[in-house]
Amino acid sequence: MYSVDFIFEPGEYDDRFHELNAIIDAAARASPGYLGVESWRSPDGKLRNAKYYWETLESLRAFSNHPQHLIAKREYGKWYRGYHIVIAQVIKSYGDGAFAHVTPNEKDRLT
Repeated sequence: MYSVDFIFEPGEYDDRFHELNAIIDAAARASPGYLGVESWRSPDGKLRNAKYYWETLESLRAFSNHPQHLIAKREYGKWYRGYHIVIAQVIKSYGDGAFAHVTPNEKDRLT
């Protein structure tokens, strides 16, 4: 399993942004290997993060080459003040089980 953090500072969003964002979100959700997404904002509200989970690196690569995603990558400067991407392999995930999460709860498999 892989996670991709899209950390960004929002700028001004226009109708084109919202249209493209909806298309990309639908494409991600329909992509083989897509597992889920979660998001957060920094305490000061300046930065945001959208973390996507993918079953394999190949499924992540396939989505990153989606035509509408490629357009958004080229035009990001219209809508964001800056961004940073972190791609990581999830090697373990666990919790107390109080709520569901896209990653498996491997609490009893600690090594």
